[in-house]
Parts: sequence; C-alpha cells; structure tokens
Amino acid sequence: MSFAALERRTPPLVALAVAVVAVSTSAILVRWSTAPSAVKALYRVVFTVGLLLPWALTRYRADFGRLRPADALVAGVTGVALAVHFAAWFESLVWTSVAASVTLVQSQPLFVAVGAWALLDERVTRRRAAGIVVAVAGMVAMSLGDLLSGVALTGQRPLYGNALAVLGAVAAAGYVLAGRSIRQRVSLVPYVTIVYTACAVTLLALAVWEGHALVGYPPREWLLFAAMAVGPGLFGHTVINWVLAHVDSSVVSVSLLGEPIGSTLLAVLLLPGEVPSLPTVVGGAVVLLGIAVTTTGDPADSPPGG
Repeated sequence: MSFAALERRTPPLVALAVAVVAVSTSAILVRWSTAPSAVKALYRVVFTVGLLLPWALTRYRADFGRLRPADALVAGVTGVALAVHFAAWFESLVWTSVAASVTLVQSQPLFVAVGAWALLDERVTRRRAAGIVVAVAGMVAMSLGDLLSGVALTGQRPLYGNALAVLGAVAAAGYVLAGRSIRQRVSLVPYVTIVYTACAVTLLALAVWEGHALVGYPPREWLLFAAMAVGPGLFGHTVINWVLAHVDSSVVSVSLLGEPIGSTLLAVLLLPGEVPSLPTVVGGAVVLLGIAVTTTGDPADSPPGG
C-alpha cells in the first residue's frame, strides 16, 4: 500500500490516539537507558532520520528541489530548537520524577502563546492569559510543594530537573514558532527530514563537546535507541505532524495532555520509586488544566510530543 493510500484510509483521530500512546513511552525508554542524555537524544534522532531518509530521497526528491533556501534555513533553525528541547528534557529525567518532568515539558503551549504575542504581535485573549496564570501556579506547586510539605523527594535534584524540563518546554515553543509557517508551504516528509537532520547534527556537536563516547554501548542500549526512534519518534512526532494537517490544532494540543498521564502510569508500573507525591499530582492537574484552557480558547499550536 502506498503512503498516499495509507493517508486516505487512516482516520486522523485514530492516528492521533496512536501518537499519544507512542509519545507516552518516551520517558520510560529514556529512563531505562544508562547512556548520557546527549547520546540518547542523538541516536533517537539519528535512527529516525535513518528511517525517513531513503523514503524522503526516493519519493520526495522533487519536493526537495522546489524547497526555497529561506525555508530550508528556517527548518534548520527549527531543528536546533528541537535539539535543545531533547537535550534539556532527557537530562531533566535524570534529576526529577517522570510525572514532574513530562508535565512541565508539556507546558510549551504557554510559551508559544507568550512568544507569539512578543515576537509576532498576536493578541493574547483573556482566556489564554487566565490559562497561563493557572498553569504557572501549578508549575510552582509542583516544584515547591514537595519541599514545603516535607515529603520524600522523587529524584536526586528535583528543582534542577524541573528547571531543565521548563527549558525543554521553552525550546519546544521555539520549535513550534519557527516552523509553523513553513508547514503551510512544505510537505511533511521533506520538512521533518531537514528538521531531524539539523537536530541530529546539533546533538552530535553537543555530545562531542561534552566528551561522551559515541560507540561501544551494549546491545540493550542500541535497542532502546531504536525503540525511541520508532515509537516516540516515528509513530509519535511524525504522526503528530501529519495529524496537524487534518485535525484542528487545539484538539491535538488537548489530546497530547494525555502524555503526562500515560507516562506517569507507565512509570508507576515499570520504574521503581516513581509513585508521584500528592503535591506533584495536584500541581500537575492544575498545570494540565491551565494548558487546556490556554489551547482551547483559540486554535493554538500543539506540542511536538515527547
């Protein structure tokens, strides 16, 4: 079956459900890997590019030829932003709980709204402003609630890990803002191929700069790298980009709020010591409520997924 036929026969909401499940596995796969964060992120993207590139160069060669240099440049910048997102978020999972990390990194629609207002002169409605305030209050509750309540902390340095997750959210917002106009002119496969390639080059530079080994990992690690690419990468990120052409972006944004819930449930089942505390659960619920309010007032850009 050709890709065009598969597109026609696949209900977009079914594809969206598959993508939410796929991205929900990302944090678990990252935690299972013992490789350095930059190396995990690098090979997740490298394997994704490896899966896409033969297809892109054979089926979409003409689309690459029609690509304007300015669009290719912006796609490259978008890839750099995506690399920062991955590097910051993967590292955050080393230091804080899965529940806190995944919820905070999903807060990127808040930063998209602020960035669109500051950089693109887009109006922020009262509903969006209220959603941002609610979500920020939840983020503060998640980050400080455990410390103030005196409960046992999940993670070695939860405040540091939470800050890295927020940095990942800011970078993801840059990814959305930089790329959203291009997707109206450039087809999906050439776009994501350029973005992922630029992302991989950036992560390679980071891994080399940090002095990490690029080879010599056991077979288990390579299987995890491949799983990150096939699951959250191909069936997550790439499917979400396809769904955005068929489903209102506000629907996609709200649907992706299922990722923190799915990731937290998987962490409780599969990772030791990952039962979230009450402040994390309550604060996370407030964050998700704020994001839902922000993204449903008007059509908004959706997260890229984990």
